[in-house]
Amino acid sequence: MCADRDDRPGDPSDGDDAFEVDQEVQHALDRLTLLINAAEALASTLDEETGLRRLCDTLVPGLADWCAVDLLDRRGRLRRIVVEHRDADRLSPGLYEGLLPTSEGSAAAVVRALQGAGPMLLTDFPPPDRAADPLQARELELFDRMTADTAVIAPLRARRQVLGVITLARTTRGARFDKDVLPLVEDLAHRVALAVDNSRLHFEAQHTAERLQRSLLPDLPADGPVELAARYQSAVATAQVGGDWYDAFLLDEGATALIIGDVAGHDLRSAVTMSQMRNMLRGIACDRKEPPGKILARLDAATHILYPHQTLTCIYGLIEKPAPTGHWQLHYAVAGHPAPLLVTWDGETRFLEGGRSMMLGVDPDEHRTDDTEVLPPQSTVLLYTDGLVERRDEMLDRGLARLRQHAAALAREPLETFCDELLNGLAAAGTDDVALIAVRVAALAEGPATAFAR
Repeated sequence: MCADRDDRPGDPSDGDDAFEVDQEVQHALDRLTLLINAAEALASTLDEETGLRRLCDTLVPGLADWCAVDLLDRRGRLRRIVVEHRDADRLSPGLYEGLLPTSEGSAAAVVRALQGAGPMLLTDFPPPDRAADPLQARELELFDRMTADTAVIAPLRARRQVLGVITLARTTRGARFDKDVLPLVEDLAHRVALAVDNSRLHFEAQHTAERLQRSLLPDLPADGPVELAARYQSAVATAQVGGDWYDAFLLDEGATALIIGDVAGHDLRSAVTMSQMRNMLRGIACDRKEPPGKILARLDAATHILYPHQTLTCIYGLIEKPAPTGHWQLHYAVAGHPAPLLVTWDGETRFLEGGRSMMLGVDPDEHRTDDTEVLPPQSTVLLYTDGLVERRDEMLDRGLARLRQHAAALAREPLETFCDELLNGLAAAGTDDVALIAVRVAALAEGPATAFAR
């Protein structure tokens, strides 16, 4: 016997309900995708402005027809960081960006957001000539020129403080914002605020780290027989301190000690060890009037006793002027460090490959050799750490060739300019700390500089 079947036609409302459910699910997925894309844009860089521009590229036109982000700077002034419109022809680069009028006592909606209100849905936009103050006039002018049918303004809050506001606007009545969008914008604003706060914390940490590193570096002697200049630049992509250092000081016999070094590691311990190594080397050099190779051997022995398992590279050199010839000479030893670069007044360059031995801290019985180089008049000797020439995506030879090319072009520039331009040209995109020190010897009294053989 067959069971009875219900052959009645289905209720049309069942299909409508399923369609509405599908729409709600799709709507939720679209919002989730938007938040994920926004988070990826914000996380792609630690640079505040770059991250916000990438964010706005995600939100326009995904959520709004145009958006703007205003941030309070460290002096409490409101600055419009970015404005992005879906129609690129409507917006000249930087046209509406920059410092805004004072917000104190302003009737502008952004001020209400800064005071904690929001997110706020705006549906009424008076003309700019009805503004009560300069900031409100700038706000209404933006709505007027960019056009807005509805807008949402939300505060950017992190760690119980308001960092700025984000404005999202739609220009057509058919796609108006309603109150349903406010939770989404609030969530988005929270993510933006966290990203801005993290960016500022990173900047502060990087600034503090660099100040610490610089405080450990010495002042160069200003009244010595040769011209000296030095530079230190922390890594662009990290807030960690490192072990790069330079040093120069005058010895009793009239020689100028010239030092560059790099302690392994990128942390506070490395920076502290660097300072201790520098002071040990100073003490050994002043106490022992010995060739550079023996000075580095003594530093190596002290390192094994006081800092076992610590490694470092170093160059120790003496700039001297022997009486018989009248020419300056460099007496130097290199322990695992990039070779010094010699640059003549005529722009010829050569790496000094003598006096080499392995880095310090590896083998206390390592024999440390040294070498002597006669320096042509008005020539420059450059000591540097590997961050100036090394790149992760290329062979070291390319970085060394690039250094020679830049140094040759700067051979007759003032020594301060020589160092600045080397940093600008070679270290701007580096991911490591850079220290460098340069010395330039004087011209001979009897004639112009002469080149040296390659």
